[in-house]
Amino acid sequence: MRVLRHGTTDERASAIRAGPCSSGLVRVRPCCYLCRVTAPLAGLRFSLAGPGKVGSSLARWAAAAGAELAAVAGRRPGEAAWPGGPSCVDLGHLETAGEDLLLVAVRDGALPEVAADLARRPQARVALHTSGILDASALAPLRAAGSAVGSLHPLKAFPRPLPDPAEAHGVFFAADGDAAAQALALRLAAAWGGVAVEVPAAARPLYHFAATLAAGGVVTLLAAAAEIAERLGLPPEVARGYLELARGAVAAARETLDAGRPLGAAITGPAARGDRGTLARHFEALRDLAPEKLDLARVMAVETRRQTGQEEDPIPGDSLNRIVSAPPALTSPTSPLPEGEEGKRKNSPLGCFSPLSPSGREGPGE
Repeated sequence: MRVLRHGTTDERASAIRAGPCSSGLVRVRPCCYLCRVTAPLAGLRFSLAGPGKVGSSLARWAAAAGAELAAVAGRRPGEAAWPGGPSCVDLGHLETAGEDLLLVAVRDGALPEVAADLARRPQARVALHTSGILDASALAPLRAAGSAVGSLHPLKAFPRPLPDPAEAHGVFFAADGDAAAQALALRLAAAWGGVAVEVPAAARPLYHFAATLAAGGVVTLLAAAAEIAERLGLPPEVARGYLELARGAVAAARETLDAGRPLGAAITGPAARGDRGTLARHFEALRDLAPEKLDLARVMAVETRRQTGQEEDPIPGDSLNRIVSAPPALTSPTSPLPEGEEGKRKNSPLGCFSPLSPSGREGPGE
């Protein structure tokens, strides 16, 4: 994979650069320093196909950097693309001939069909899609029609539209495709304060899988942790505590990477330090309360050991089998439950647990 750097002198960088001091596109010759700093995308005219969470965010980042948004096409013609934004035109009528960029931000499954439909009409000099798993060939019909094609995938979670251009700072963008398309992808990423790297077609499926681990996978684990806390009858504040714990772990991982060390060096916990006794207690408790999570716990422990350079099984198979096959532990409250708490804690193996009262003192059972 090759990092695309702004200002490179190879063939890919001999493309599309413009600024406020130019009336249109200029080959190779960069604009003035002030123009590049204040409006690095000035002079670039583009249209958007697909004003969803990703598309509407990237379009507004581009506009904030000085680009001119010519049209937005979506499934609801006549409606505003976003609050205060332009009205959408029919995707089946979108024609962007003479423009510098057509940004295609539709769902992966729809991309081939949308590309084929767009190719029936004259389109922009460059077309970029925002898919992470698909490469530039998804826009092959547009390439055949005369556009340079490529991809520009922001490695960022978009739970909602993110119009603030500050959201783009530091973001990684995966690019590929024709020389002119990659050059424009580079220019966009640099204007937004991000970095673009060429991720070729063969790497795309696992690049995308790893992205799901880093984003959705992390949230899945947090949701599983919160679910366990809920089953234990613990208050909602515990789930927020797990979230803060995760924030600290991610911050430590970033510091580790910045120091030139592998991310595995930032992993903490009983599996990382080889504490088999604690791991065994975890598995025993999971067997009683959340047996469906035993496989997850085992895989996480094994992968933790591998990432920290300790290949041996954290809990040998025979020991794990004894834990899993043992009968569930019988638990009972050691103190009466307050009125109204029976239903809340009837499934809790910590029957003696009492949440903190608003005053910060423990309730009955302390």
